[in-house]
Amino acid sequence: MDTLAYTLNCSILLTDVPLLQRPQAARDAGFDAVEFWWPFDTAVPRDSDVDAFVAAIENAGVQLTGLNFAAGNMPAGDRGLLSDPAQVSAFRDNIDITVGIGERLGTKAFNALYGNRIDGTDPKIQDDTATDNLAQAGKAADRIGAVVLVEPVSGTPAYPLKTAAEAIAVIDRVKAEHGVDSLRLLADLYHLEVNGDDVGAAIDAYADRIGHVQIADAPGRGEPGTGTLDIDGYLKRLAGHGYRGYVGLEYKSTRPDTFDWLPREQRASRAAH
Repeated sequence: MDTLAYTLNCSILLTDVPLLQRPQAARDAGFDAVEFWWPFDTAVPRDSDVDAFVAAIENAGVQLTGLNFAAGNMPAGDRGLLSDPAQVSAFRDNIDITVGIGERLGTKAFNALYGNRIDGTDPKIQDDTATDNLAQAGKAADRIGAVVLVEPVSGTPAYPLKTAAEAIAVIDRVKAEHGVDSLRLLADLYHLEVNGDDVGAAIDAYADRIGHVQIADAPGRGEPGTGTLDIDGYLKRLAGHGYRGYVGLEYKSTRPDTFDWLPREQRASRAAH
């Protein structure tokens, strides 16, 4: 565990702090790497809002390791624009902004949430739309030496990617149809476990396709140690397969000192990277 590089998800943690103050709060807690879901209210925010976000990262002296593309209204249940035929122009415009932020901050991973099934829309049309959008996102990310992540998600029945194999099938289709090879699996161990996937088997099968890992305990999505998921075992298994990427802390705080499970000297990533 002490050789792993952790990155703190500032969209699900530190939520008692205003968003632009969270990078500094993460730094104060001992972390030097952070990730965010899409931090704006619209897919195409004002330049001044983008600049303020970039400045918050830079001023805190942390590395932005990951950023989600715009995903719609997450609190209302949206889980991505990728597969919505009505949102193609919004997503394409968002690609430039998201990858542009990454280029300014040295971010190397962008999470493209697939989007829910839409009543009245042919799933084939949605999948065709997602494939084309992922190809465009992958090309843009590749230009700055970054990858696009495809993530199985739990808790949303309408979200069609539940297992690692289903996400890998999407990635394979984009490569087969568009020749884009910059897509990787986001292995969120919590989501995979809750969805009934065989987490160990998924790690063994796809370790070389994993671009990022996130953790939360299950059940409950709380801190490591609050549930029964063998997080340590799975992280060691990943390391054994050669995974040297970041491990995102994407869990819900259940206690005042939400980081007490991780010794302070293990929170900074730069010793491992």
